[in-house]
Amino acid sequence: MTSTLSDRTAGTDVEQAVRDVARRAKVASRALATATRATKDAALHAVADALVAAADDVVAANADDLARGRENGLTPGLLDRLALTPERVVAVADALRELAGLPDPVGEVLRGQTLPNGLRLRQLRVPMGVVGMIYEARPNVTVDAAGLALKSGNAVILRGGSAAASSNTVITDVMRRALEAQGLPADLVQSIDRYGRPGGVALMHARGLVDVLIPRGGADLIRTVVRESTVPVIETGVGNVHVYVDATADVATAVEIVMNAKTQRVGVCNAAETLLVHRDAAHGFLPAALTALAGAGVVLHGDDRTAALAPEGVAVVPATDEDWATEYLALELAVRVVDSLDEAIEHVRTWSSGHTEAIVTRDLAASERFVAELDSAAIMVNASTRFTDGGQLGLGAEIGISTQKLHARGPMGLAELTTTKWVVHGDGHVRP
Repeated sequence: MTSTLSDRTAGTDVEQAVRDVARRAKVASRALATATRATKDAALHAVADALVAAADDVVAANADDLARGRENGLTPGLLDRLALTPERVVAVADALRELAGLPDPVGEVLRGQTLPNGLRLRQLRVPMGVVGMIYEARPNVTVDAAGLALKSGNAVILRGGSAAASSNTVITDVMRRALEAQGLPADLVQSIDRYGRPGGVALMHARGLVDVLIPRGGADLIRTVVRESTVPVIETGVGNVHVYVDATADVATAVEIVMNAKTQRVGVCNAAETLLVHRDAAHGFLPAALTALAGAGVVLHGDDRTAALAPEGVAVVPATDEDWATEYLALELAVRVVDSLDEAIEHVRTWSSGHTEAIVTRDLAASERFVAELDSAAIMVNASTRFTDGGQLGLGAEIGISTQKLHARGPMGLAELTTTKWVVHGDGHVRP
């Protein structure tokens, strides 16, 4: 009985602590609600400069996380997501500076008109208020989420997971000090990592204090947040991403796109996981592609027709339904030869997570059918799937890639962290 009471008390204490964090975030967010773009941009530049100045401390803390991750058996893909080098610290700081250069979404007029009765209407973009983030093993997300929240006028509460605990502690402290030096509340950026998983659960239940919650990570994490949260959730999705090489594809172009989509960075949601090849392109394309992929260390899972076209010395593991369903996040790729565009589309419909698909073709009609008939958040035509990224699409740093259809879909930048407000001006109007 004592143990049960202690557990309940501890749980209550964590819930209360997280709600206190959320209350402070709510108060802090008011400082940004009326802040000018100049104020927010100056804060972003200050945070960027502070991160670069503290790069040695950040990388040292990250080394502790990486060592712990190796001991705990993290996959190479997850270790890659976790890793911060001096160059990556500079890159996330540069992303903040690029963010400062983007237009401020707050105050944008989406619609406006004067009604026949003389009422003047405007629909404006306004901040969400308090944004919660639950994510795994990605310290760069700590910076991206904070930067996007600040620029869009929101406070942010971060739950970054134990894998990146040392990195996130240092990064969050650096950002909070930089904000205070700019005369802004440090509580615009807060972490609840010290409260562990119970803190994450408490964040999911802080309805009324947290305005929106965004999970970013593996399928289990996302499912848990969507299932358990009473706070509104923007669901980011896993990336079971496909590249389809059509009958008319240029071989050299197709090989380059596939190699980039699979190997440029493997531990990310926009990396390709399945390659589909039209039978009319297979003989000219697959030997070159399989050789290049194997040379890059990619483990190939293929159907019988793929294996039959593999050059000598290139191993192909028999593919199963599990392979078609898998987001590897590693140097592994499922490969299938299909008889038609119809078969390729049906395969994608069956197995895709709705994230990103790509077609490589010189046939305009084929590309138009691929775009029209597939219902993923992003469709690439003759381009790598790696472009499904807020920075690459000109949105600045992204807070995640949404695979749902309400409010936000695809890479979520500044606009997706705002909501709207109707402003109505009258002259003594009363409703008849």
